[in-house]
Amino acid sequence: VQLQASGGGLVQAGGSLRLSCVVSGRTSNDAATAWFRQAPGKEREFVAGIRWSGGNQYYTDSVKGRFTVSKISAKNTVYLQMNSLKPEDTAVYYCALRWGSTVHEATRMYSFWGQGTPVTVSS
Repeated sequence: VQLQASGGGLVQAGGSLRLSCVVSGRTSNDAATAWFRQAPGKEREFVAGIRWSGGNQYYTDSVKGRFTVSKISAKNTVYLQMNSLKPEDTAVYYCALRWGSTVHEATRMYSFWGQGTPVTVSS
């Protein structure tokens, strides 16, 4: 399994970005994909996740109402639409996949990771 994240960039506070994660080699719908982020000097943290089967979505509290995770199964792609961005959203964003339909918030539960795409929100 390989994941390719893209879509990061520089945006002003209040702006929007859409991240994409293309997943290749996924052979089952019994899987979940999550977005994590890591700010300088901080640990990698869970942002949002989605089940490939059923499409249930999960979010960390700080992004609820601003971020939306979605997928297009036919394109093997997961998206993270980020609106009302804040400077504290600045981080490198990673997508990850695990076998099994549960969306976990712990990084250790994910076996496959993309390379990360940087997001910078200026004030």
